[in-house]
Amino acid sequence: MTPIDKVFSENGVLSQALPHFSPRPSQLEMARAVHGLKKTGEQLVVEAETGTGKTFAYLAPALLKDGKVIVSTGTKNLQEQLFHRDMPALRDVLSPDKVVVLLKGRSNYLCLHRLEQAVRHPKNLREEGLAQLQSVRTWANKTRTGDMGELSSLPEDAIVLPQVTSTQSNCLGRECPHYEECYLVKARKEALEADVVVVNHHLFCADLALKETGFGELIPDADLVIFDEAHQLPEIASQYFSTSFSTRQISDLCQDVDVLYRTVLKDAKAVSQMAQQLERAARELRLAFSPDSERSSLRQVLAESSVSSALQNFEEQLDKFEVIAKTQVGRDKAFDQCIERVEFIRKQLQTITAVEEVGYSYWYETSKWHVSFNRTPLSVAEPFSKIMADHPARWVFTSATLTVNNQFHFFTDKLGLKNAQTLLLSSPFDYQRQAVLCLPRYLPEPNDRSMVNHLFTIAKQVIEANEGGTFLLFTSYRMLNLVAEKLEKETERTILVQGETSKRELLATFSEEGNAVLLGTSSFWEGVDVPGRALRCVLIDKLPFASPDDPLLQAMMEDCRRQNRDPFREIQIPQAVIAMKQGSGRLVRSVHDEGVLIVCDNRLVTRQYGQLFLNSLPNMKRTRDLNVALDFLRQAAPETKEVN
Repeated sequence: MTPIDKVFSENGVLSQALPHFSPRPSQLEMARAVHGLKKTGEQLVVEAETGTGKTFAYLAPALLKDGKVIVSTGTKNLQEQLFHRDMPALRDVLSPDKVVVLLKGRSNYLCLHRLEQAVRHPKNLREEGLAQLQSVRTWANKTRTGDMGELSSLPEDAIVLPQVTSTQSNCLGRECPHYEECYLVKARKEALEADVVVVNHHLFCADLALKETGFGELIPDADLVIFDEAHQLPEIASQYFSTSFSTRQISDLCQDVDVLYRTVLKDAKAVSQMAQQLERAARELRLAFSPDSERSSLRQVLAESSVSSALQNFEEQLDKFEVIAKTQVGRDKAFDQCIERVEFIRKQLQTITAVEEVGYSYWYETSKWHVSFNRTPLSVAEPFSKIMADHPARWVFTSATLTVNNQFHFFTDKLGLKNAQTLLLSSPFDYQRQAVLCLPRYLPEPNDRSMVNHLFTIAKQVIEANEGGTFLLFTSYRMLNLVAEKLEKETERTILVQGETSKRELLATFSEEGNAVLLGTSSFWEGVDVPGRALRCVLIDKLPFASPDDPLLQAMMEDCRRQNRDPFREIQIPQAVIAMKQGSGRLVRSVHDEGVLIVCDNRLVTRQYGQLFLNSLPNMKRTRDLNVALDFLRQAAPETKEVN
């Protein structure tokens, strides 16, 4: 037996280390494929459906391998789960001497210098922010890692976070008085010396983008790179090969200038006044857009006189601020860096507003307080494939959802993976026994006004029949809120609605209740694992086609048309299929789970492309009769056992 075979055999080390472990042929096949990558530059793409055990299938060969390994996950939550739960169990039995470290992006680490500044001069921190700042100060006295994730009492969007963490533009680097104590520097050093580094896609892509400009040194060169939840990688990579400008950058810059004026440049009143005018111009630029949050074409909006006028005024104020600021060059390192930030912002803005260049999508996005301008490449295949060619590693891409109609090219083409080995591993779950797919009859078209009443009626029947928990997944907040409002009046079950509190708290409450109803949109379609009775039904309101108003999608479709190709079939359908596979994957999470998937979109049977969606979903029993699904839900679900 090979070392890998021994690990996954019935009496191997995994069976000794993990309760309820049992050999799975698909898991062993994937582990062999990862272990079998011998030549540098080799690429392996694996779709491992739910239940395959893909995490251990790539971790085992990674730990048995000589040389450095990078494991990148889709989100910080998965990154921490991998590092704190999955990795220790394997490392202890396979390679106890291997050093494994967790590395996050810079915004996840406390910046001692900025904390010091915030304590001396708290800017725009009212009662809630000051309480958060005090929590950070107390925690700062006892933390070893400086990882803000340790401070669980702090919400993910805490207003104090930007004031106590650094960005690439405001970090003082070696000039910082706290450089030797810096938590980020320490984390990077540990990563350089480790055998295995666990990161996330955002951090990995940020490092790649920095390497393009000659500054990337966050992640050490590795012999093996593994991307879990790899279906997210193309979109995340496109963000880091984009050019962006946000009025938030100006707000942060002006706040930093104000602190410096109050501390080390007290005689530079003209600089402070000019910073106030610049910040006002940034606010006026935001006000030139609709007050609602939106995302649309930058080309179109720059043609509007109100926006172009506000942008021109902003650029003039940026010029004036730079002229005044340069009179203080050399007096303070932090202020000199502020001037460099102005120059960087100017270059970003010039690049983005030159909207004639082809091959990019130009778009803007507004939040309550800020507006951002963005230039995003329509494809990252060329830069990403070049990076892989320049780095002598072996590359593994895996996810439960990479194929469309059992074909990989929709994923591999996006990243320029021209010579990749592919492996499609089906789930060991018995979907014919464990699950029912229901496509209810007599529904109107998805955008019909009466659809909300139909969804409410079906949801109410499902909740009454289901002793366990129910997920209602929507493609829009509008429909989510309309159905939620009706359900809260008509059912005694606990109703949990996305946005009421954090995703983590919603899921914790949902799991604890055991028979709750959770209504969510896109972020709940993936990365959610609720096994057992707590989730016995997933209802999806309609096929998850991306909004046709999305400027990046519009640009990609236009580019596709120019090449005489069909953007609906080549772009929109594959994206929707992957999203549908993710949503349906929430239902059955173990061999003991049973449940019903209900899709309330008759296009699955009335449109030719509906068969493509059905071919990509697990092989469940199918019915058009809602009563069949309700009867299945009324059956008593067996108790769930822990399965690894």
